[in-house]
Amino acid sequence: MIVRPRLHWLRMLFVWRGSVVPRILPRLLFFLVVSCVAVLLEPWRFRLEPGPLGLLGVALAIFLGFRNSTAYDRFWEGRKLWGSLLIVSRSFMRQALTLPAPALTQDERRRLCDRLRALALTLNHQLRHSPIPLDTLPPGVREQVVTANERPAQVLQGLAEEISRLRQEGRLGELLVASLDDNLNRLSEVIGGCERIASTPIPYVYSVMLHRTVYLYSLLLPFTLSSSLGWSTPLMSVFVSYTFIALDMVTAELEDPFGTEPNDLPLDAMTRTIERAVLELAGEPLPPALQPDANFVLT
Repeated sequence: MIVRPRLHWLRMLFVWRGSVVPRILPRLLFFLVVSCVAVLLEPWRFRLEPGPLGLLGVALAIFLGFRNSTAYDRFWEGRKLWGSLLIVSRSFMRQALTLPAPALTQDERRRLCDRLRALALTLNHQLRHSPIPLDTLPPGVREQVVTANERPAQVLQGLAEEISRLRQEGRLGELLVASLDDNLNRLSEVIGGCERIASTPIPYVYSVMLHRTVYLYSLLLPFTLSSSLGWSTPLMSVFVSYTFIALDMVTAELEDPFGTEPNDLPLDAMTRTIERAVLELAGEPLPPALQPDANFVLT
């Protein structure tokens, strides 16, 4: 995710880092050449009527707005799910540390803390389809999940087994067990919600249709403007093309909020936040919070 201070409105016009311009610049240069060709061909009456293309532009803007709203809903839902993961992890840890009688030993506190940390770590790497470095997992959890396919669910199973053991020892009452089990169910819902977003993209037909329409519109636009704008056509045509192509690319990024592109959710940073939250409650040393890199990107 791009994280940078708010700039002056004039400087915002020339922002390079955090913009999609570097990635679409070759395409904009191509449409600039097409616009120049359209102006050169205009004396031979090689032009298009603006009416039909204007209607196409209105329809294209509506469909792009719809797809952008859909993609941002997925992005925001992913962010809310990871916010819920932080809240429920804190609540579970608080209840487990303060309500059992007698209180948890230091070893028991550490085991619960390790499993909550491992839940965020394994979910992060599962959503990004990246191999998890096993040395980042606590030793008590590493052996349990190393051969598992659904590692977050396996970690959650370990948490449930810890609660079951405390109940069998008579250290947890029925009401507390029910409350902790409710938090486990909420953690399971978070995992399932994230998996639903990650495994169900926006139907591909939308992407194909809009992609084709955006580029066809950008290709034909100079031939409708050349008769009225002359050599101003390349400037206006490239600007309009930039608007549609950039929105199409940003929407494609937001569609998968758990990826590693600059505008995706910073799962590594949110995982570290959850780790720090549960470690602080357990009275353990805290790792440093992750900061944006030199390109203002927080991963």
